[in-house]
Amino acid sequence: MTFKRSMCAVLLCCVALCAQAAKPKSPPQAKPAAVPAGPLEFVHQLAPDAAAQLQKMVNRYNAGNPKRKIELLERKFDPAAVDKLPALMILDEDHASSAGSGRLKVKPIHQLMREAGATLETLKPPAQMSPASLDSAGHLVGLPVGLETPVMYINRNAFKKAGLNPDDPPKTWWDLQTALGALRDAGSACPYTSARPVWVHLENMSAWHNEPFAAGRGGQDGPLAVNGLVQIKHLALLASWYKSRYLRLFGHEDQAVEQFVKGDCQVLTAASSVYPSLRHEAGFDLSVARLPYYDDVRGAPQNTLASGAALFAAAGLSRDDYKGVAAFVKFLLEPESQVEWQRETGFLPLNRAGLLAATQSSLLKDDFASIKVAIDQLTNKPATGASSASRYAERADVRQILDDALDELWSDRKPAKQALDDAVQRTQPTRATAKR
Repeated sequence: MTFKRSMCAVLLCCVALCAQAAKPKSPPQAKPAAVPAGPLEFVHQLAPDAAAQLQKMVNRYNAGNPKRKIELLERKFDPAAVDKLPALMILDEDHASSAGSGRLKVKPIHQLMREAGATLETLKPPAQMSPASLDSAGHLVGLPVGLETPVMYINRNAFKKAGLNPDDPPKTWWDLQTALGALRDAGSACPYTSARPVWVHLENMSAWHNEPFAAGRGGQDGPLAVNGLVQIKHLALLASWYKSRYLRLFGHEDQAVEQFVKGDCQVLTAASSVYPSLRHEAGFDLSVARLPYYDDVRGAPQNTLASGAALFAAAGLSRDDYKGVAAFVKFLLEPESQVEWQRETGFLPLNRAGLLAATQSSLLKDDFASIKVAIDQLTNKPATGASSASRYAERADVRQILDDALDELWSDRKPAKQALDDAVQRTQPTRATAKR
């Protein structure tokens, strides 16, 4: 009996073990799927044509990089919201200079690209380029995506009507005066206009004639030095044109471009970047030419200056965020992207590949006319201390002083010399400042 009980117990254990072995094992718990990272916010305030082109490029980038997309938003940049900066932002020169000087907390482009193991194949920032997006050592804090320089635009139809040859544009300011007289005689109520007069006729005109814009070391520290003989002569000539209705002005910024597009004015000096819009919107044949110069100034012409908006990345992002930023910057610097950006926006090349593409004869079609002229001007001669871009020119208070000086000139409240002398005096350090 004892033996039977023992066997039954053994059998019951075997049955239990077999049943347990036959019982299907529950599958291992699957790890929760990783939550995909959200898009990187990219804020800008570009003009409509450039904004539309940027959106096309962002769309193409997102299609090839679905794991970390870019979300493009058009809104005014708020420098006061320092704790809520977007991952990427295109800033104008006013805000760019704050980023370059460290007053706005951003992650330097050169640093984040190096840390992400991505190459930053850009041209060494030339002396002609605005230092707004550079640090004190000349490294790129931001990527200058909106570089431009002033050029001269000509209404070819109006030139032909006035008996002028549009294929032989005025080379000197005296040549331009002759052409403006012919246009006026042909019935033009606005032979010539200019966008951004301070930028064209003081900052760039000074560099174009190798004249300093500001005093101090390398023209960086101020005060203003725009009351030299060349600048006074130039503004006196412009004032005479203004009185005789050869020249009309419509504001401190780009208001003159609209007057030229409508055909109301026949010659325009404005940024090289407005060329694509002019070609699309103007109802007349268009030419692009160099800025005029004074042939009685020794060594002129020298070089013009490149300035404009730049792309910045916010400080304090995660390592993965910066990898996404670096991938997008690398995309922007690809030759195909560079050519597309140049053709559709008129902005100047950012790197060697883009510069090479822009200067290849097969690519220099009508779309690249302004870029060719712009590059020719910028590289006409090696920049000197006097013809280099100045940080002082980027200061909003300095530009306001010069806007005021030109307003006084156009309204005939002051002659050219007094207007410029007074502007220079307004930027002279006071005794108290000098003692500090």
